[in-house]
Amino acid sequence: MKTERINDFVLKIANVNGSGSASANSLLYKSIHHSGIPVSAKNIFPSNIQGLPTWYEIRASAEGHVSRSPRVDFFIAMNPRTIAEDIASVSPGGYFLYDSTRPLNKELMRNDVTFLPIPLAELSVEAFPDVKVRMLMKNITYVGAAAAFLNIELSILQTLLNETYARKPSLAEANMKAITMSHKYASENFTCPLPVRVERNETVSNSIIITGNGACALGCIYAGATVTGWYPITPATSIINVFGQLCQRFRRDADTGKLNAAIIQAEDELAAVGIGIGAGWCGARAFTPTSGPGLSLMNELIGFAYFTEIPVVIFDVQRVGPSTGMPTRTQQCDILPAAYASHGDTKHILLLPANPEECFYFTVQAFDMAEHFQTPVLVLTDLDIGMNEWITPRLSWDDNYKPDRGKVLSAEELEKIEKFYRYLDDDGDEIAARTLPGVHPKGSYFLRGSGHNKYGQYTEKSAEYIEVVDRLRRKVQSSAKTLPPPIIETAENKYGVITVGGCHLAVKEALAELAKDGIKLDYMRIRGFPFSPQAEEYIDAHERCFVIEQNRDAQLRSLLILETRAKKSQLVPILEYGGMPLDAQAVTAKLRGAIQKEISQ
Repeated sequence: MKTERINDFVLKIANVNGSGSASANSLLYKSIHHSGIPVSAKNIFPSNIQGLPTWYEIRASAEGHVSRSPRVDFFIAMNPRTIAEDIASVSPGGYFLYDSTRPLNKELMRNDVTFLPIPLAELSVEAFPDVKVRMLMKNITYVGAAAAFLNIELSILQTLLNETYARKPSLAEANMKAITMSHKYASENFTCPLPVRVERNETVSNSIIITGNGACALGCIYAGATVTGWYPITPATSIINVFGQLCQRFRRDADTGKLNAAIIQAEDELAAVGIGIGAGWCGARAFTPTSGPGLSLMNELIGFAYFTEIPVVIFDVQRVGPSTGMPTRTQQCDILPAAYASHGDTKHILLLPANPEECFYFTVQAFDMAEHFQTPVLVLTDLDIGMNEWITPRLSWDDNYKPDRGKVLSAEELEKIEKFYRYLDDDGDEIAARTLPGVHPKGSYFLRGSGHNKYGQYTEKSAEYIEVVDRLRRKVQSSAKTLPPPIIETAENKYGVITVGGCHLAVKEALAELAKDGIKLDYMRIRGFPFSPQAEEYIDAHERCFVIEQNRDAQLRSLLILETRAKKSQLVPILEYGGMPLDAQAVTAKLRGAIQKEISQ
């Protein structure tokens, strides 16, 4: 007797990297979303171009728990090389769909798993005599069988195909033929649907599907960005891909048709950030996307922009390091390097979104803050947020939005002053006025990355240098009050949890699971650095705080110890850093262990 799992299951698909399976997998994911059910997708893929195994995980949860789950209820096996591993990964009571054109080794079969043999390759040969067409349709065939077993409506699949291939209706027709064929076979040869299935809901009816990188690119457009220097790097490159596509629509001159944007592929990451800094000095809103290795290379010029007070936005889509590391796995290993990027005494503004919605809004804020405070601003996401597709509330925009350009003196303002000094803070808010090239002769100055005083003059005098760098420290620290405040949920419990970025969903699910057993913990998610006073107050209010993050060396915990009054003993690290998106089961187990240790001491 199978347990029913209605709108609450994990579907996993094994493919070969480079085989063209992405569209089929995305179609299944989107069809569950179109059924009105909270759902998430994780693409687990290798860093080589083609040939190695890849997996795609889809989790549906009527309760909205869509962090990664280690459970597998329904498996679709399309890679013979991993079939033993794939069978072993299915949870007891689960289902295993495979291509029975080739017989399955009986020694691999399990008594606690239901096997669903479908001759997918044989069906494709019969339906598509043309070899080229058959190759294109190879992977889409399993979508129809899965739809029959999981109760996904064919009309939803048809709608999605019509949208995808609006300009190529023949492709939509061929795809639907493959889907209908396998759906018919499954329906005629098995009891459909299975106890693991979809039933229409309206929980996420007013939502969209978007990646974190896509949301960042859209935020760049709305913020008014027109220049980017970039160098290809996984997992950040798709920010440029989407930004370029959006520029074709929104950055063209209405009269000439010319592109009003500069998208420049540089020779390396150092040149890429240099392009952004140069454009920022000229008055453009500019950015560069990168990941950990690129951030390492950019350090010298990030320090230059900090010391010379030039705005630039840097997107760091974090991946596993050090060195090349694992380029297609996720981690949060750049928190400390980003906060203090470059040699010397530097400190930077960080924005730390947890999902594509925040990626969009935080991106706009990043450009405003970079220009207001005249400094680099770094937006830290990670591969899971950046490259995976997410169900997100519809993004809204205020047409009355006006960018915060900060203290930029116009020609009229320069005309009224006797002499302009670039680094002189006239009104005591720690921010000196800047000028743009060519606006007025009085606005000219030498840009100094070397030691300079408040008048912009070269100096090696200790007191003059200290005066400048102390103002920079106060300036960046003053940004804390304008950063997104931490999300805090507290019932004045003895213990609290602190987390950041993409850990959010898994941690929230773990807290809900622990609460069922009477273990209640308060919650805080950091969303910006420098830390707000609320973060320090939260830590002070708890005997212990468990800091959950995805890196080996507890970088968020270290930053909290460095930048607040928190004692080391107050902050207990809970770490996962194997490269996979965080799952609630792992968080729950580690929190139980940590709490038990506290109780027993």
